[in-house]
Amino acid sequence: MPFTRREFAGVLLAAGAKPLRLFGATSLDDTLATGIKQRKIPAVTAQVATVDKILYTGAFGKRDGSSGIDVKSDSIFRIASMTKAVTTTAAMQLVEQGKLDLNVPASKYLPELGKLDVLEGFDKTTGKPILRPAKRPVELRHLLTHTSGFAYAVWDEPVAHWAKATGNQTPPGAVAPLTPLAFEPGTQWQYGTGIDWAGKIVETVSGLSLEQYFQRNILGPLGMKDTTFILPEEKFNRLVSTYRRQSDGSLKEDPRTMPAPPKEFNGGGGLFSSAPDYIRFTQMILRKGKSADGRQILAAKTVEMMSANQIGSVNVHKMTATDPTVSADVDMHPGAADKYTFGFLMNPVAYEGGRSAGSLAWAGVENTFYWIDAKRGVSAVIMMQFFPFVDAQAVGILGDFEKAVYASLPKA
Repeated sequence: MPFTRREFAGVLLAAGAKPLRLFGATSLDDTLATGIKQRKIPAVTAQVATVDKILYTGAFGKRDGSSGIDVKSDSIFRIASMTKAVTTTAAMQLVEQGKLDLNVPASKYLPELGKLDVLEGFDKTTGKPILRPAKRPVELRHLLTHTSGFAYAVWDEPVAHWAKATGNQTPPGAVAPLTPLAFEPGTQWQYGTGIDWAGKIVETVSGLSLEQYFQRNILGPLGMKDTTFILPEEKFNRLVSTYRRQSDGSLKEDPRTMPAPPKEFNGGGGLFSSAPDYIRFTQMILRKGKSADGRQILAAKTVEMMSANQIGSVNVHKMTATDPTVSADVDMHPGAADKYTFGFLMNPVAYEGGRSAGSLAWAGVENTFYWIDAKRGVSAVIMMQFFPFVDAQAVGILGDFEKAVYASLPKA
């Protein structure tokens, strides 16, 4: 059950916060419950946490379109690219152990990454791709920061054109084929499949599948019991249905079927999880790498690296969508020169009424979101389950939720 406004204030007081006003229409319950009703969003769950306390839990809407079953706080969602931060954590653990090096050619671990081409355009007569050999090798640091040149077709028109022209279109959830690079490694930022390939490197070096590696070294130690690449049949009744925005503005539910086990584990976007599970991961980052029971998942210095700009003078830019049924254009922080760390988007400028400068964040394509604000000592997860990504209604409720979170916290 979600906390009431009075209960939420009580938790904050128990955590040592200054007395708060009961914030009425701006409360988190009201924001989410009213938000999904007004915006016609089927379901939302959310959690807000400090380093060691859950400040808020909320769940509103229905699990699916026909059963009448309410969504619950522990309902399970497809978290897509929220998987990337977990994969990056795995890679950085192996860096700590000396088994991976951020600054050597990635072909040392995956030989197929050794001979890559850069896509320069298409022949005007034949329409065939114009390719040239890359001058620089792709390094692990490029894969983890989206500066490798690997791009998703859904946010890169030339790569989308190449995929269609060559028949290399990737089914949802699958690891992308070896595409040509959109640019020379390390010279630009483009959201893409780099962390998919980093996941393959983790598997190669560790000798474990990503599922095995995650469970042994990250998910198990953090107590994330509902996070997995393989949804157990007994948890299917907790899985929230996926919806898709139609041309008339309505949302249509996908057929509700048990997800088949994946043929391969996609480090770029294959996990199922819940808000209470993923908040444990965000709290680990707030604790500088420690689990709730004190186990060191990452060294504090590694978390510092994962919290710092790793792309230099290059900026994160607007992601222009090529398929509006999958994603709208993505501009997480309009007008700001955001940066990318190892695994996270980082905003050097504070959000008005929201997260502090230097916060970490990312999302999943079915409109699941999180942020980690170390300066204020707070993190949050909010999960919905529909396409397209950054749909105006999803972004609206995310923004309202974030402002309500910060309005409820003690003044900085």
